[in-house]
Amino acid sequence: MIQTFVGAEVYLPGEIVETTVTIDNNTIVEIGGSVHGREIDARGKILAPALIDVHGDAFERQVMPRPGVFFPVETAVLETDRQLAANGIATTYHSITLSYEPGLRSVERGRAMMQAICDLAPRLTVENRIQLRWETFAFEALETLDWAMEAPLKPSLAFNDHLSMAMRSDGMPIQERLFEHSPEFEVMDLADAALFETRYRKHTERSGLDYCDHKKLVHKVWDRRPDVLETMQTVAAKARAKGIPMLSHDDTQAETRKFYHDLGATSSEFPMSMGPVEAARAQGDMIIFGAPNAVRGGSHIGSLGAADMVEAGLCDLLASDYYYPAMLAAIDRLDREKRADRSALWALVASGPAQAMGLTDRGEISVTKRADLVLVDWPKGQTPAVQGTWVAGRCAYRAHAAG
Repeated sequence: MIQTFVGAEVYLPGEIVETTVTIDNNTIVEIGGSVHGREIDARGKILAPALIDVHGDAFERQVMPRPGVFFPVETAVLETDRQLAANGIATTYHSITLSYEPGLRSVERGRAMMQAICDLAPRLTVENRIQLRWETFAFEALETLDWAMEAPLKPSLAFNDHLSMAMRSDGMPIQERLFEHSPEFEVMDLADAALFETRYRKHTERSGLDYCDHKKLVHKVWDRRPDVLETMQTVAAKARAKGIPMLSHDDTQAETRKFYHDLGATSSEFPMSMGPVEAARAQGDMIIFGAPNAVRGGSHIGSLGAADMVEAGLCDLLASDYYYPAMLAAIDRLDREKRADRSALWALVASGPAQAMGLTDRGEISVTKRADLVLVDWPKGQTPAVQGTWVAGRCAYRAHAAG
């Protein structure tokens, strides 16, 4: 079906102009022409490329709305999909953690979530993809990783090592820890029960295990450390062979970023200090920060401030992280603070993510691109709100304000 958006301020690559945009089925076919087909009144609104979220785990609140309280995964997937559409996100990468722990982030629950996304695909409104958020000590996940790389999930792969992060020596700030597999990496005293309890309280609650059983599991998995590097290299080789984009997570050192770059992970996700940021920029890698960081005015754990990185030109894209509305809210705050012009800010949630994930068919409003569009009500000085989301030319969400 041919449709023409009329009267909007349109966010084109590098400029914002009032013009028409015509789509035919799933493709943008004309910009600035006369009205063809069905007219969509967009007067007074913004028409922009729909958002692309490369890392979002807010779905966990649908799976487990309270600690230890699980809901049917199909219900969680359907509800999450609707939330994404309502927030202008046309393409998402669900950050599904595959951990050695039982509970919310277990391999079994992660695989069930992925299977549900596959099974429910005809009923979903946006494009639901997967970020395989692999805890690198979780050898239990290797078979599922192989399965997911072959399944129709169009995944990315993120290397996570929250185990080493928690096992760092006492007094070592999380942002200053060395590369996790450096010979100089200092490990906490495993006999220090008080320190273990402090570091692992949240993990223990999430796993559903009692304290003693969780501690035994952690010590058992930590013994795998000599084999982790080789296992990572094997998994990365499989991902490279399939053209799967790879990311590293929570980098703290330039050495860390270089290691993952050499592995084929060309995006640094939520770097914690300037070393990996500078290394990423020098190597031509993509730099990702969390949108909630920008909305809140800084990192909740004292790492780099996303807004400062945007202003310095050291952030290529923003991800929803744990809160889907944060992407648009971040653009709003960064715009109010004059961190960059709106075209550059919108690139952080559209063309930047598209580049990082190799999605050459979307991320900007250009002729021949896929018609992934968002209609935004953004009165001057007020908070923006999504009024419509189109995915490949299909209306996934539409809201008409009371007026």
